[in-house]
Amino acid sequence: MAKSLIVKPNSALKNKTGSWRTFRPEILLDACIGCGTCAKVCPEGTIALAKINGQTKARINYDYCKGCGICAAECPVKAIIMKPETK
Repeated sequence: MAKSLIVKPNSALKNKTGSWRTFRPEILLDACIGCGTCAKVCPEGTIALAKINGQTKARINYDYCKGCGICAAECPVKAIIMKPETK
């Protein structure tokens, strides 16, 4: 039986992939409303909601974020901006 070439979702969580990112999403915490849309649309599951100063806000695990920008494009309040990656 041949092996499947289809990769399971969230496969990046097993391998750090953030090192080849060109752009990185940055969350504007003052603008973030904690709706979770970014976490839902992230194809690698690298965004989670967390309590920050008593408010729910999005947090990104940059070790695994590939910088695709889907989170920024889908944020209903534009609280995520894409910035060039600096090393």
